Amino acid sequence: MTYTIVALYKFVPVADVAAAVAALKPRLAELGICGTILIAPEGINGTLAGTASGVDGLLAELAARFGLSREADHVKFSYAETKPFKRLKVRPKKEIITFKQEGADPNKQVGQYVEPKDWNALISDPDVLVLDTRNDYETMIGTYDNAVVPPIKVFTEFAQFVREKLDPKKHQKVAMFCTGGIRCEKASAFMLSEGFPEVYHLKGGILKYLEDVPAEQSKWQGDCYVFDRRVAVSHGLKPAALGMCFCCGFPLRPEDREHPHFEEGVSCRHCHANTNDEQKARFRMRQEQGVEI
Repeated sequence: MTYTIVALYKFVPVADVAAAVAALKPRLAELGICGTILIAPEGINGTLAGTASGVDGLLAELAARFGLSREADHVKFSYAETKPFKRLKVRPKKEIITFKQEGADPNKQVGQYVEPKDWNALISDPDVLVLDTRNDYETMIGTYDNAVVPPIKVFTEFAQFVREKLDPKKHQKVAMFCTGGIRCEKASAFMLSEGFPEVYHLKGGILKYLEDVPAEQSKWQGDCYVFDRRVAVSHGLKPAALGMCFCCGFPLRPEDREHPHFEEGVSCRHCHANTNDEQKARFRMRQEQGVEI
């Protein structure tokens, strides 16, 4: 069976989040959808999967409720032969991507979108600062070769990095990118509010770039972390040869699984020191019992 995976988001005012969650969850369950969708006063954000007909029903539901357009809005498709998510989650949130910055309102202002076909030319300009907005466990497996990679563990740390390390007078042209585009919506709005005069971002994110730009023309190096069981994808959105630590979520290459601190479902070299013996014993029991993580 082939699963259609759809990554989507839309910044749109949602007047009653609780009512939207209550109505949407049973409908998506009826359609056989798995994955997660977040609903907040500012909009929707999700990565979901199902049969082709189930995803068509999902998109029709989101179009009716939130005005989401599969042609005009941020909707991206990929495919998998195994079920990419264990269950369906429809969750209310304060933000569809947590940033906690008042100036980051994409409904008021946003950077200039750059199509994947035009991205290589932009980031080849020596006057352009190329900026990765993702977290360290994502950037460690792939990025653009000339990108500035902030040492951040969560997206909320991005604002502090910008204020401490970047200067609107010096960095007058900034081109940023993220996995699917949503973080750049907030990051670009924030940077404009901080006085950066020209802010660009990759439309559709790395995923759209890897889908549209041939490998022989690509400036992408490595793989792109994704938030499902595929762990990461490469050019053409083909699943990469990576695993994942189900304790901390870090992507694992084959050599990471040979590390002394790796234990399936319990720890890896990134998180071994962060849990005590009691927690590790609990993780081992969970692993042995096959409890969903």
